[in-house]
Amino acid sequence: MRDLTPLEARVLGVLVEKAATVPDTYPLSLNALVAGCNQKTAREPVINATDAEVLTAIDGLKRSSLVFDASSTRVTRYEHNAARGLNVDGASAALLAVLMLRGPQTAAELRANVERLHRFTDIAAVEACLQALSDRYPPRAVRLERAPGARESRWAHLLSGEAALPAAIATGPAEGGGGSGGSLGADAVSAGELAALKGQIERQGEELARLRALVLRMAAELGIDPADEPSDEPPAPAAD
Repeated sequence: MRDLTPLEARVLGVLVEKAATVPDTYPLSLNALVAGCNQKTAREPVINATDAEVLTAIDGLKRSSLVFDASSTRVTRYEHNAARGLNVDGASAALLAVLMLRGPQTAAELRANVERLHRFTDIAAVEACLQALSDRYPPRAVRLERAPGARESRWAHLLSGEAALPAAIATGPAEGGGGSGGSLGADAVSAGELAALKGQIERQGEELARLRALVLRMAAELGIDPADEPSDEPPAPAAD
């Protein structure tokens, strides 16, 4: 199969993603597909493709039997044929879609980002699937060299030819910044770990709000003003 253009890869990734995340509106109309390509979140890089550019990409994907027109609809809609067209299973198609949409990622990041498309039991299962994609011929994925300061290697798809780390990652952390320990590597904490920490903080905030509401309700029932601070002075002795 010929190499896909970057926009063809983006279109194919969007179709695989939306088939899993918004099945009620799938297959996608051109407007929905353009909006998915130009999303500002969960996309790397962020682009601003026009309707005409996306249509050109769709035509290219059709010629490669990776996209088809959906039948029996008034408005032309499009559906993917990624698994069969790329000769991979559903789990592999999901990983490739996330790589096409978000660029090179670690196995931990991929497991977090692919969750809505396919659930892997653990990171080892993700790595096994990626390794199978790398070992086949032609290879569909590749493990990239570890970036300076990074703890883990990133994986990239090979559907658009040879892959490389984005420049901002490949150059590693900026030098200087003061302090004897130097600056912390940009990848010292992975995106998956950051997402987990953010979720934990949000849950703790919700729990704190519930506890505060409970304290206020109990204070109201007991006739206590929660704003009153307890006195540090010992209680006065009882009168004889």
